[in-house]
Amino acid sequence: MLIGIASDHGGFELKVKLIEDLGKAGYRVKDFGAFAFDGEDDYPDFVVPLARSVAKGEITRGIAVCGSGVGASIAANKVPGVRAALITDYFSAHQGVEDDDMNVICLGGRVLGYALALDLALTFLAAHFKNEARHRRRLVKVNELEKP
Repeated sequence: MLIGIASDHGGFELKVKLIEDLGKAGYRVKDFGAFAFDGEDDYPDFVVPLARSVAKGEITRGIAVCGSGVGASIAANKVPGVRAALITDYFSAHQGVEDDDMNVICLGGRVLGYALALDLALTFLAAHFKNEARHRRRLVKVNELEKP
C-alpha cells in the first residue's frame, strides 16, 4: 500500500518517526513535506497536496500531522473526495474507515505520545471499509455536500 504523509513544524518530529516505522511495517510512504524543520511553515502547504493526491487515487491513504491535528483536518476536508478526521483513540481509528471510508487520518504532534500515534496510524491503515448499504447511503449524502 502506498500511503502519503505530511506535516508542518508542529508535527515534523512525529512525521519523521512515523515514516521510519511505517516503512519497517511494510508500507511504502510518500513524504509530502515538510522536508526540514521550519518553525514558520504552514500546514496547508503540505496537507493540501497530500489530500489532493488521496482524492485523485495516487496514494491509498494519507496521514496529516500538525501541532494539534485540528488545522490539518480542516485543510484536508476542503479537498473534494477527502474524508479526514482528527483521531485520538483506537476505536475511531478503525471505525472511521470501516463505517465512513475515512481516507486521511489527522494526528496532533504536540498532543499525542509516539506509541499512541503509531498505533493509531497502523490501526487506520489496517482497517477496511465495510461497504454495507447503510454506510454507502450515508456517503452518498456526504458526497452531495461537495457539489456546487
